[in-house]
Amino acid sequence: MGGKHILKYLQKYHIFFSSAITVFLLYACSTTKKVPDGEFLLVKNTFKYEDGKILDKEVPNYVSQKPNRKDLLLFPVGLWMYNATNPKYDSILNEYMTYPSEMRNQKLRDSLFIKYNHPEWIGKSLFYERFMHNIGQPPVILDQGKTETSANSIRKFFVYKGYWDADVKFSHDLDSAAKKAKANYLITHKDPTHISEYYYDIPDPAIKSIYEEDLNKSLVKGKQILDQTVLEKEVKRINDLMKDRGYYKFNSSNEEIYFTADTLQSRKNVPLTMEIHKDSVDTPYRKTTIGDLKVYVVEKISDVPDTEKDSLRGINFYKLDDQYKTNALWRPIILKTGELYQQKNLDLTKRNIAATNNFSIIKYDEIPRKENDSILDVSYYLAPLPKYDLKIAADINYSQILNLGISPSVDLTTRNIFGGMENLTTSISGIFGSVTNTKKPDQRILAYEIAAQGSLNFPRLLIPFKTWKVIPKSYSPTSSIVLGTSLQENLGLGRIGFNAGLNYFANVNDIVSHRLSLFNTQLSFTRNKDAYYDFFPGDREVRDDIFNLYSPTLLDQVNSGQMTSDDASATIMSDENFRNSLSADQLNQFNSFQQSLINKDRQTQDVLISSLIYNFIYNEIGKKDRPNPFYFNGKVELAGNIFSLFNAKQSQEGVVSGTSRKIFNIPYSQFIKFDFDVRKYFTFFDDKHTLALRQFIGIGIPYGNSSQMPFVRSYFNGGSNDIRAWRVFGGLGPADSQLDEKVRSYIMDNMKLTTNVEYRVPFTQMFEGAAFVDAGNIWNLKNNDLDDQFKFSKFLSQMGVGAGLGLRMNIAYITLRIDAAYKVYDPNQKPGEKWVIQKWQPLKPVINFAFGYPF
Repeated sequence: MGGKHILKYLQKYHIFFSSAITVFLLYACSTTKKVPDGEFLLVKNTFKYEDGKILDKEVPNYVSQKPNRKDLLLFPVGLWMYNATNPKYDSILNEYMTYPSEMRNQKLRDSLFIKYNHPEWIGKSLFYERFMHNIGQPPVILDQGKTETSANSIRKFFVYKGYWDADVKFSHDLDSAAKKAKANYLITHKDPTHISEYYYDIPDPAIKSIYEEDLNKSLVKGKQILDQTVLEKEVKRINDLMKDRGYYKFNSSNEEIYFTADTLQSRKNVPLTMEIHKDSVDTPYRKTTIGDLKVYVVEKISDVPDTEKDSLRGINFYKLDDQYKTNALWRPIILKTGELYQQKNLDLTKRNIAATNNFSIIKYDEIPRKENDSILDVSYYLAPLPKYDLKIAADINYSQILNLGISPSVDLTTRNIFGGMENLTTSISGIFGSVTNTKKPDQRILAYEIAAQGSLNFPRLLIPFKTWKVIPKSYSPTSSIVLGTSLQENLGLGRIGFNAGLNYFANVNDIVSHRLSLFNTQLSFTRNKDAYYDFFPGDREVRDDIFNLYSPTLLDQVNSGQMTSDDASATIMSDENFRNSLSADQLNQFNSFQQSLINKDRQTQDVLISSLIYNFIYNEIGKKDRPNPFYFNGKVELAGNIFSLFNAKQSQEGVVSGTSRKIFNIPYSQFIKFDFDVRKYFTFFDDKHTLALRQFIGIGIPYGNSSQMPFVRSYFNGGSNDIRAWRVFGGLGPADSQLDEKVRSYIMDNMKLTTNVEYRVPFTQMFEGAAFVDAGNIWNLKNNDLDDQFKFSKFLSQMGVGAGLGLRMNIAYITLRIDAAYKVYDPNQKPGEKWVIQKWQPLKPVINFAFGYPF
């Protein structure tokens, strides 16, 4: 929605909105409406630092009583909602909400009405009051005792952080007339205690050797503040390190690692010693090995005695029946009898079992043997999930092409098809919305896509040899066979599509993953091809101008049906004399006409793509031990080579597309395509602010049977996840070409560069702001006389640049995003007019609505 539409709606409905807001404020914004007499509403906690502000971001977390939360940046909306109901129901509703949800009904309400001596209310639903109480927030009444407790907690926090002599005083500002109060905390932290020198005392030589291998990774160092939280993190680091080296019982009492600070000489500079002692006589630690491995497949624990035992490669399996093959049950188990214990292998095994989507782990045992506690016996108790799982869902989505749409879906999962934990998922889904009517741009028409797909998933690689000898089971390899079809109707040129593929997945760890798709095939038929110019009036206008310039008679013949548009276009394209006779302005018109023919051929062609796709992903996002995460997604696609081995016959395809070879009378695409998506995130101010950087590089190289990239594999500019100052197909690119924008809007090319920079700032837990700059464009790799070829000497000056501001709203698990973007530099404008920021109209941004972050 453009800025002008927003202003139009505001002007049209401002009286309604103003009245509604005024009534709501008058009725609800008395924040002390439900504060009892003699009590005070806590409106603010203030923190004053006597000797310098430190740790100010963390201090509020140690206050046990906080004012009512403020949403929408400024207002306590939750408190307003709570206050909007009649106070006479508060006591009843407060007790009502303490009951479990399944008990809350009219019978319970009536019993409470009687309990509180209000039989006249029997039968009342109180739906509005219950709703407002449920989503509202009661007023926070000042408890002066909690202020004292909070001051003590803040002081302990500073001591914990190394400020041993910290002191915290408190006071209250009470306004009896307004029934409001402030709690004030005066913090004096004084000088911290530093570690003068750091030592370690580890009698066990094996433990000491392992610790010294990673000594440079120690979180505790001399000259730093003696922060207890750092010491705790160091203990956890050492625990994880030793458990990864086979010491299962290391520090099992949580008392074997401790720090001693010598304060005899000073309280401000103290030597610190870390000690690791198993017991008073320093008995050496012993490494643990994996003992018996048992897997029980049962409905419930009581079924264990009824199971029958089977074994495979050192693992014992106990099953009630042969519903699951033993070999399939063996695959997720990473552990091996006799190998060294490593906690990551136990965790990975549980993850693999869950990933099969066939079992729930109802019990899990790790039991050291009584006679030899250096051997660990491990047992898994697995309950099969239901054979069938039906899911019905409906999503609401928004895109700048589809506008607001609804996406219903029905998924049926059938588990364990062949006894090897194979799952078949069949789904029917759709997207329904509206798009701009190309015949009448001020109207929108129905657009939809209906799809059906079947996916058969295997918890192994479908390769005719024992893949676990080549690819470790720890990679959790899986495969899937996918078949699908779709029917699409959007701009009047609907498509019927078919897709199929064989996919392989492998996760090296929780950061690195691989995906390989073989025979990834897509077949797309365009319907209603002859109506192209009915639905693309911009191309029709360009075409008619050239037809009329060539011969008014020719235009009349096309309009009367005596000659097809394609025949007339072919006649003009083959007439070299006509092209040579054109003036400079007319030649620009001709170039636009030529590009419109290319667009027509690409958007109406039937396409057959069969390719091999390899995808490598390195993803640190969400990993707590990676404070400034890095993300890389690299993809390579190679298409059409198999078909080229079996077909040599060529035929004409399109007006300007030349000849091509076909399979089943459909031209197949031949190309190689590279996509590289690189992202880096930097956090500031206690990890609250984020600077996000993204660089996308895409190159598609058609060859052999293809002179151009197919429409569905080409690159375009614009949209909520790209260059946000331009809409999808919004006329940016290619390069700095001066083609008619009516044609250029639908150009898609085979090279793309996009750079995004975004700075994210939190306002509240719910709201987050962002400032961003986007730059990029698309280019052609070859010269076709349309000034769209990529050249190193010019590409920077051909980048479209946009900037803007955004607002993110975190609602439950969904992030709703609104971005307002402005064009700064438009390379497709005439020389001297490219810096469009000079014509900046602040009330007319390009508005982008989306879900989730752009990158």
